[in-house]
Amino acid sequence: MKYKIILTALLSGSFLMANAQQGAKPEDTEVWDPAPPVVTPGKTVGDAPSDAIVLFDGKNLDQWVDVEKGTPAEWFVKDGVLTVNKATGNIQTKQSFGNYQLHIEWREPSDIEGTSQARGNSGVFLASIGKGDDGYELQVLDSYKNKTYVNGMAGSIYKQFIPLANPTKPPGQWNVYDVIWTAPVFNGDGSLKSPAKATVLFNGVLVENNVELMGPTQYIGKAAYRRAHGPAPIKLQAHGDKSKPISFRNIWVREL
Repeated sequence: MKYKIILTALLSGSFLMANAQQGAKPEDTEVWDPAPPVVTPGKTVGDAPSDAIVLFDGKNLDQWVDVEKGTPAEWFVKDGVLTVNKATGNIQTKQSFGNYQLHIEWREPSDIEGTSQARGNSGVFLASIGKGDDGYELQVLDSYKNKTYVNGMAGSIYKQFIPLANPTKPPGQWNVYDVIWTAPVFNGDGSLKSPAKATVLFNGVLVENNVELMGPTQYIGKAAYRRAHGPAPIKLQAHGDKSKPISFRNIWVREL
């Protein structure tokens, strides 16, 4: 008897749903407004779209400052390329960002030397929350036939997430990161409301799929959210290893 009642209920529900659909019109589920803003794409893949903020166009470092001093950035700009100046340290954007889409291209020297983490090490800090290497680092490293710990290779969220693949190009060729960054959100008392998230395409290959960061990246110890913060600059690292410095170009961001 119990099963008969359940079957009757299911059939009745299906009958009611079918009747409800009979009077439906296609326009009942059409949404017309508000229309998305018009964005003109770049002429080629990787070019900045019309609504992007260009952070480096190959001409100057007007959008960047020295992390430690807050003075104008002093990395090297030549022939449309930005090269790390290890003598001056990290640089970061003047502007702070919350959620965004980032495009950045980087290249290891063709005559790079060294092994493991001492081979063209740098980083893109998706949010810089202090001086030095404080923040959330997307690792930059020559990972082409260069063995190292896999949560510290190119494409990793440093010491947190191993990349899903290794599409690193040989030294001397340009690599590309396309990142979707969702900033962490904190409650009024400073506790974490929602963690930071990152999706990373590396040379067109998905290597981080909407991963939830465990906190700012750390060289030693477990990551954790220890203090609240709001929108933050994007930072580029001048790593202290002795290998030749790497270069960047075509850096732009779209606020989301």
